[in-house]
Amino acid sequence: MTYNFKPQFIGVVERGEKTSTIRAFGKRKAPGPGTTLRLYTGMRTKQCRLLREVVCESCVSIHIADMYIAVGGRIINSAEADTLARRDGFINEGQLRDWFKLTHSLPFEGWLITWRNS
Repeated sequence: MTYNFKPQFIGVVERGEKTSTIRAFGKRKAPGPGTTLRLYTGMRTKQCRLLREVVCESCVSIHIADMYIAVGGRIINSAEADTLARRDGFINEGQLRDWFKLTHSLPFEGWLITWRNS
């Protein structure tokens, strides 16, 4: 499966610091563990390039609301939310929540896809 990343995430993906992505529920099926994920930037442009190829570790539902984040149906505490945010390329939970609020609006529902770097 392929995923496109905005310019702000290029460095953290290339360095292997970003080990997850959050994607809205949609028409495409969720990847299962062991699925090869190809991480790109600039897809559908002349600047398209592969950043990394990784292997999916897990894919679970995520719900981001103004007052909480739930992963796999369980509300996580603020320490877990900060860890999740850092794995996803943000400084902390607040920055992650602000980005989703601005980019998608809250509440947001989708998939939390994690990988291990190859």
